[in-house]
Amino acid sequence: MEEAASIAQALDFIDEKQERFDAPIAQGGTNVSGGQRQRLSIARALVKKPEIYIFDDTFSALDFKTDARLRKALNELCQETRSTVLLVAQRISSIMHAQRIVVLDKGQVAGIGTHEELMKSCDVYKEIAYSQLSKEELENE
Repeated sequence: MEEAASIAQALDFIDEKQERFDAPIAQGGTNVSGGQRQRLSIARALVKKPEIYIFDDTFSALDFKTDARLRKALNELCQETRSTVLLVAQRISSIMHAQRIVVLDKGQVAGIGTHEELMKSCDVYKEIAYSQLSKEELENE
């Protein structure tokens, strides 16, 4: 459980609680922040160690630094365990390092490829990317 919490970037706030892993969580997680609630949810999924993880906009309440650390740790775990991650996201920074990105526009597939491929071939993806990140951020990735 501690490994899952570490990967999910939840250990910092768990360690702040006197009861650590035995600390009570209110129904609906009302006694933790949205980002903490999401990290606990991710840790719960990681404990099960499935072959395929499906995260549906799970990282949206995370700040960019936590999101990046979590994705890095999750990527390392998946390489070790040979697991697959299916990540549904609206934030380009959450998916730009994925092996394959599927872009949907009005329920239709608008493009499939890596970040680099889609920046060259998919206007919808490019428009979303430039609306969320600066040209400098996109070129440095």
